[in-house]
Amino acid sequence: MSLDWIAARLPQRIPLVGDTVRLEPIDPRTDSGPLLAAARETDGGEVLFRFLPYGPFAGLEDFTPWLEQCASSQDPLFVAIVDGETGAPQGMASFMRMAPEHGVIEVGHIWFAPSLQRSRQATEAIYLMARYAFDDLGYRRLEWKCDARNERSRRAAERFGFTFEGVFRQHLVVKGRNRDTAWFSILDGEWPAIRASFEAWLAAGNFDADGRQRRSLAAFREARR
Repeated sequence: MSLDWIAARLPQRIPLVGDTVRLEPIDPRTDSGPLLAAARETDGGEVLFRFLPYGPFAGLEDFTPWLEQCASSQDPLFVAIVDGETGAPQGMASFMRMAPEHGVIEVGHIWFAPSLQRSRQATEAIYLMARYAFDDLGYRRLEWKCDARNERSRRAAERFGFTFEGVFRQHLVVKGRNRDTAWFSILDGEWPAIRASFEAWLAAGNFDADGRQRRSLAAFREARR
């Protein structure tokens, strides 16, 4: 069966702006210090970078050259996750493994400062990336992959509406250890309902005066099934 669609476009180095967070191109001149501080917010980044192929970083002398490489990379295409209230970069993410001819793209290299984890800003960052991939660039499939041992990342993927597809055994060697990789995806046909759930959850009325959610993202998604 032939598909009546046009190949997707590559993401560009442009800001993606939400109500509580912005995704901006990496600028090592201004981002190195704040991002390193965010990464080392609690334990020096030991837990944060446990399942990533880099880090933790001892200091700016090794973090800045790595960030410069990130800033010049085309695939992955990295962004800084900037808190909309403070203006401080509080994490990173990327678009990666781009195959516009097939309409497939992945979000990865995702890390949030501990203070940003499980927050409205963190959720909106993923929403902005997904919306850009599907609505603006025309992708058919958005992927999320992580170390199969990374239970936090697996729970996050499912919370955001990604469907678990299985585990690729002995997929990679990361930091000298075997990595089995858990695969998740959202398809373009699933995106409208997932987008509506994101938007309902992110609405100001879903949060009380202390910033606590009134209904969970999963509850909004379940209500639309």
